[in-house]
Amino acid sequence: MKVILKEDVKGLGKKDELVNVSDGYARNFLLPKGLAVEANTKNVNEMKIKKKAEEKRKSKELEEAKELCKKLEKITVEFKVKAGENGKLFGSITSKDVSDELEKKHNIKIDRKKINFPDSIKALGTYEGEVKVYPGVTGKITVKVEQGEEG
Repeated sequence: MKVILKEDVKGLGKKDELVNVSDGYARNFLLPKGLAVEANTKNVNEMKIKKKAEEKRKSKELEEAKELCKKLEKITVEFKVKAGENGKLFGSITSKDVSDELEKKHNIKIDRKKINFPDSIKALGTYEGEVKVYPGVTGKITVKVEQGEEG
């Protein structure tokens, strides 16, 4: 019997997947527990419509992510900080600082966990990092650290 899963079932398949199971398993376990529905034409059509809507939503999100990447590449996040001799900072610039600055100055909200720099920023200069905007879409961000006013 063919059924459409309403939830993930271990060893069988994922939600909204069409699977073939024995009649007894479907009648005695999957259907009574609400884990699946019978794969009649109405239910199959509903599943196809849901999948198309999901694909459309994902492609829209992907386009938005690509646009955001283009926007990020044009932006340079600037910090004016106190530094000691040899241009070393007192502390460091973290991905949280970069995330906060992006939101404050450019109104772009990006989770700090998605911003990654090869090394920590502990000296004056210009640094380039990666921003994971969407699965498979990674943008570049430039951070410029300059000497600020002395306190």
